[in-house]
Amino acid sequence: MKSTLKKLLPFAVVGVVSGATTVGTLQYFGKHNNNADQSYFTAAAPNASFVGMNTATVGDDFVKASKTTVPAVVTIKNYQSRSTSRASEQDLFDFFFGDPFGGRGQQRQKQQAPDNMPSGMGSGVIISPDGYIISNNHVVAGANKLEVVLSNKKSYIATLVGTDPNTDISLLKIEEKGLPYLNFANSDNIEVGQWVLAVGNPLGLNSTVTAGIVSAKGRGIGILGGQGKATNPIESFIQTDAAINPGNSGGALVNVNGDLIGINSAIQSTTGYYQGYGFAVPANLARKIVEDIKKFGIVQRGFLGVSSLDLSSDQQVTAYNKQYKTTLKVGSGVYVTGFGDNSGAEDAGLKKGDIITKIDTYDITDFADLSMSIGSKRPGDKVQVTYSRNGKESTTTVTLKDQKGGTTTRTKADLSVSEKIGADFDPLTEKFKTEYGLNSGVVAKNVSEGSEMAKIGIVDNYIIIEINGKPVNSQKDVEKVLDKYQGNVQVKFVDDYGRIYTKGFRMP
Repeated sequence: MKSTLKKLLPFAVVGVVSGATTVGTLQYFGKHNNNADQSYFTAAAPNASFVGMNTATVGDDFVKASKTTVPAVVTIKNYQSRSTSRASEQDLFDFFFGDPFGGRGQQRQKQQAPDNMPSGMGSGVIISPDGYIISNNHVVAGANKLEVVLSNKKSYIATLVGTDPNTDISLLKIEEKGLPYLNFANSDNIEVGQWVLAVGNPLGLNSTVTAGIVSAKGRGIGILGGQGKATNPIESFIQTDAAINPGNSGGALVNVNGDLIGINSAIQSTTGYYQGYGFAVPANLARKIVEDIKKFGIVQRGFLGVSSLDLSSDQQVTAYNKQYKTTLKVGSGVYVTGFGDNSGAEDAGLKKGDIITKIDTYDITDFADLSMSIGSKRPGDKVQVTYSRNGKESTTTVTLKDQKGGTTTRTKADLSVSEKIGADFDPLTEKFKTEYGLNSGVVAKNVSEGSEMAKIGIVDNYIIIEINGKPVNSQKDVEKVLDKYQGNVQVKFVDDYGRIYTKGFRMP
């Protein structure tokens, strides 16, 4: 089973996950403005029909929506330390902008902003009068200080409440009351062709409003898993032709009533600047993420427990047929290729070869549909899965589980040490310790984007020598030092150049 699953990874890893993304082949960013956003993201989505409306009426609606939205959209300045390691800086640069050097990024020197200047800027949206602000994960990634500037130029230092790399959403908080804010709209109600406004701070131009239409829904563009290091990406973007540029990331996509229908996240571009299409995280998904962070401290994610193949992708179907000598046809739906451990779908009777066509009342045509329909659920939620088997349609009830097979929600207190700090650890061999003169050490693995370990510059394959002054030689050693620990954590580690650092974070 394990070897089979490994072979299937190139085709889909909706698998053990709730959903997967199609593989993108576009170049998303080629240029970079150091003081403009880390925006390799963007958005769209509305809520009003304009059939029969004249230009004057539409213009009036744009004015009203703009007056509602602009005061609730903020600038977010991301300050990072100059001591960030070269490898980490490169990862961040490529994550935000893509590599304009065609894979030669490691050959050039990354310019780092002085400590008193932001390393990047993006946008955010105030979603409550007491100072909660939603933005993108990539806007706040790597920051040791986040400054929020309102449309009236008043400035605050923000607290990062939580992030979710899998949806590229983050939640911040400033200490203020009576702030203007936007209400979430039901993004399921938007229609292709509806007018929308994108509001943000592109290229350092504060409070910029652009208009366009929703040009598509449910787009999976393969950017979160491909560049964002998301482990279980959820992509079902709203696509819009409203102009979006670096700096718009994290800003608002609103309908003509000024209601929030999406968070601008990505752009399709060969230059890094607007060329016609932007993408936004739907409001329904974004709202679920921030509600989880506020209530539980972490995102609650339910999983269907299947690995699968997107039948709408000619490229994936052709490759699958060639590798496994099958005769699958390109069409609509998601083909089940296997199951993860503790799979709720397998428990409910689904089998390899079934084609998932609907989740509850939501039609499933591709990965993006499955990603959105399951990704907005929590462990323990029950969904009606409609599937086709040998041409016959059936429906079964699946209880979603978390990645450990649980069906209940958890808080930060319920997390393991590895989950809290965002990494796993493998022991070093005695031979390796001898060759490199180390008395202790573990290798960092599966370092999560935005985790405590990532924030201090640790990436996969760095060696952790000590934690809180105590040598560590295994995962159990790490857990023993940090289990039930509260306070500041000191980590001594070695990067891939052999340089030794001591850095710290506060135990979450």
